[in-house]
Amino acid sequence: MGRRTTALLTAGILGVGLLTACDPEGSSGEGMEDPAPADDAAVDATAEDDEAAERDNGAGGEDGDGDAAGEALTTTETDLGTFLVDGSGMTLYLFTADSPGVSACVDECLENWPILEGEPSAGDGVDEGLLGSIERDDGTVQATYADWPLYYFVQDSSPGDVTGQGVQDLWYVVAPDGQMITEEDEDSRPGY
Repeated sequence: MGRRTTALLTAGILGVGLLTACDPEGSSGEGMEDPAPADDAAVDATAEDDEAAERDNGAGGEDGDGDAAGEALTTTETDLGTFLVDGSGMTLYLFTADSPGVSACVDECLENWPILEGEPSAGDGVDEGLLGSIERDDGTVQATYADWPLYYFVQDSSPGDVTGQGVQDLWYVVAPDGQMITEEDEDSRPGY
């Protein structure tokens, strides 16, 4: 091979190398894309996770911190009468299989009846002297009212829903005086 052929081959190899280095789809272009979309997606995912955690804890996020501790309980009025709801208006229930200050709802029961977590506080219509909490076996703090551990019902999707009222003749809404309201809503209830 002559010098001229060697020079042309060398120039050709260098040219291909330079083109590959400039190619945004080539191997050297990977990781050079604008990182902003990935960062925005991570921020969006984190915000969605925070909102989901607030809903799962029943905190409702009304106070903006997502912490269930200090959840202000209030009351609402329906055909059933006046009963306890959380700060977002979601209905709270007691479980008649519980003992004062002791929850009997575990495992699969908790999938259908999530607890109201944290130390509650008194809002409109709530007797502060009846508020309390218990520590569950897993260390979670569960809010109580008149020594009844408090729960949500998984099928209640909007504030004021009472689809858990009277389920299996065990689950009832709680009146401001701490007594259960045993009248069933006019619809028959499924067993859970």
